[in-house]
This record gives sequence, structure tokens and C-alpha cells, in this order.
Amino acid sequence: MFLNKLIGFMSNDIAIDLGTANTLVCVKGKGIVLNEPSVTAVERATRKVLAVGTEAKAMLGRTPHEIEAVRPMRDGVIADFEMTEELLRKLISKVQKNRFLVHPRIIISVPSGITEVEKRAVRDSAERAGAREVFLVAEPIAAAIGVGLPVDKPIGNMVIDIGGGTTEIAVITLNGIVHDTSLRVAGDKMDEAIQQYIKRAYNLLIGDRTAERIKIEIGSGFPLEEELELEIKGRDLIGGIPKTIKVTSVEIREALQEPISAIVEGLKQSLEQTPPELASDIVDRGIVMTGGGSLLRGLDMLLREATNLPITVADEALLCVVLGCGKILEQIEDYEKVLVKGNV
Repeated sequence: MFLNKLIGFMSNDIAIDLGTANTLVCVKGKGIVLNEPSVTAVERATRKVLAVGTEAKAMLGRTPHEIEAVRPMRDGVIADFEMTEELLRKLISKVQKNRFLVHPRIIISVPSGITEVEKRAVRDSAERAGAREVFLVAEPIAAAIGVGLPVDKPIGNMVIDIGGGTTEIAVITLNGIVHDTSLRVAGDKMDEAIQQYIKRAYNLLIGDRTAERIKIEIGSGFPLEEELELEIKGRDLIGGIPKTIKVTSVEIREALQEPISAIVEGLKQSLEQTPPELASDIVDRGIVMTGGGSLLRGLDMLLREATNLPITVADEALLCVVLGCGKILEQIEDYEKVLVKGNV
């Protein structure tokens, strides 16, 4: 017991929201200390890591042949095991600067729909990156705790967490998920839909970062009071030369129709599967939206219209999952039931 306390004192326990788009790190007693893109830049020949996070993201689509900027997470799960491990190692070392003696305990959020093999991959990556002990928590539960919902009470709480790789729709009560829908349709699919639309409509090739900027600046899920437009640059597919065009929010809303429809359908199916008593709680309490994707203009209004239920976007939508993981870290004994512990 004393040894455990001593080890806890000597190490900085960490909570990580290992996302497809961004990785956020929360340290026990300090709060959120890092928010970096989930990107690593490596030398192709040696696979030596040159940069991670913000520095690596700046290289996306702009590297010479010998350097490759990669996103090791896809659809909320590990696509490149080695690069995920390197990303975690670099981020852990950034927050553990003066704690060389003892490895940290780490809580990592994962999509509720991932397989046992994918859970194992997350654990292995964290352990090899320097974790003493690894706990996993389902993203919707972490998001609900981060928002401040009473997940331990016999009350139905519904959360829609729209990240970069997955949309998690879950009904939570008594520290458990009663029903969940995990869709591999989220921010990245929206970016892809915008790229495809621009390619079809204008014969213009645009990069991932441009598509993301379009989504953030003029993207919407519901008609706007005042429609917007944006000037974008890309490569003309016919002439092969750089070109500038203007696109409107009306066009981008049309481009986003398919991924948004998939989220609407996922929500409807989830509501159909919800037990009646919990459904009545949701009618009274409403649904909370979290994650970066929930910040898309008018998406909450579209879902409200589709379900006829009160829907609100959390105040710090981007941070809810890591804030929830941080709360679990601070009171790990109280939240033991929500954690997936040890080795499978």
C-alpha cells in the first residue's frame, strides 16, 4: 500500500484522448497540458521520427519524397502501430520531463465499438511507449463524465460524440453503456466528401487541410440565415496548374449530405433500440453533443428536427473526452466500474 502511494507520488499519471485528428493529454493535478494533432513525420528510408503533433501536421502534403507525414490513427483505431507508439512516447516524454524513475499509469479513451484486437493494440502501444499500467475507457462514457452527466445514477443519459474518425452514440446509465452505435463516419469522412465534391464540380484537386478549413469556415448541416462563401486554391485536373475558385456554404452543405445523413440514421436507430424507461429520461433530459464534429454549424438543429428531442452542444465540445478521462484519473476508485483494466 505504502509502495503504491510512493510510486503514485513519484509518477505523473496521465489521461489521453487518443483521437484520429488530435491527441489531448491531461496530467493528474494539472489538467490538460497538451493538445496536438495526431500526426508523425518520419524519414522514409530509416523510419526515424523527425517530428510529431503540430510540427508534423504543418508538413502534411508538403514533404519532399524522403520525408513522410502520416496520421497513425484511422477511424478511431490504430492504423500504424509503430507510429502510434512513437507519437505516444514523444507526448508522454513531453509531460514527464522530470519524472524518470517511475513510469506513469495511463487512461486512454477508445471508441465503444472497437474489437478486442484493437484494444490490445492500444494497450501494447501505451505500454511500449512507457506506461506502467494501462486502463481503457469508452469515449462516450468519458465524454459524459467530462460534461458532468450523472453516469452513476439510474438515469438515462444520451451522448453523441463526433470525433475525427468515429461518431459514438450511446445511452449510459449506472456506469455502463446500455446501447451504443459506433459509426466510422465523422470529421474525416466530411473532409473527404468535400474533396470529392470539389473534384466533381470544379475539376479541382484540394488537400486534406484545405478541405478541413472549408468545413470549419463555411460548412453547415442546416440552412444558414446568411449563406457564406470562401475562396480556395487547388490544382486544376484538366490544365494541371494551380487555380483559385469560390465555393458557397450551400454547395458545401450539399457535399456533406451523405456523411451527415449517416449520423442522423445512426441516431434514429440508437433511439429505436433504447429501453422505454431510459427513452423517457432522454425526452426529459435531452441529448448532449460532444467532439469537434458537433461544432459544425446547424448540425444540432438538424438532429433536433430529425428527432424532435432537445439537443445541446457541450460548452467545451473538443475537450469533453479528455476532461472526463482526467476526472476518472483524479478519482480512479470511484470510477473503477467504467474502466477496462489490465490485459485481455
